Amino acid sequence: MTAAIVDTGPLVAFFDRAERHHRWVSARIEELDAPLLVCEPVLAETMYLLARHAKAQDAILDFVQSGALSIAFRIDEHIGALRKLLQKYRDTPISLADACIVRMAEIHDRHAVLTLDSFPDLSKARPGSTCAHSPCGRVGNCD
Repeated sequence: MTAAIVDTGPLVAFFDRAERHHRWVSARIEELDAPLLVCEPVLAETMYLLARHAKAQDAILDFVQSGALSIAFRIDEHIGALRKLLQKYRDTPISLADACIVRMAEIHDRHAVLTLDSFPDLSKARPGSTCAHSPCGRVGNCD
């Protein structure tokens, strides 16, 4: 089993069975150790994207309450690093959630990152390691 940091896309796919990556994400989550690590911006994005799915939103809060999802990042403790990441990608903007995922990967260097997005800095954060999963079997966006 593997511990993991989880991004917005996989959380949305896990809690919304109509999402195209639902089965793949569900299988990956079954392989991972609890708790899955998240940051508050990821939770905010996930709740927003599932706004029409009240039961899914309730389930997310239940996962946090039960400890299956753990908020493992305080933005105020990493302002300098987050600012550098956001400045670095001004030409190809990343969200605060994206920057937090990259920073969490640097801190929790033994955790996998479950994402559906491309994160150029993940491989730099942990050279030589597998740091992200995607449904197409490679780091990056499958579209």
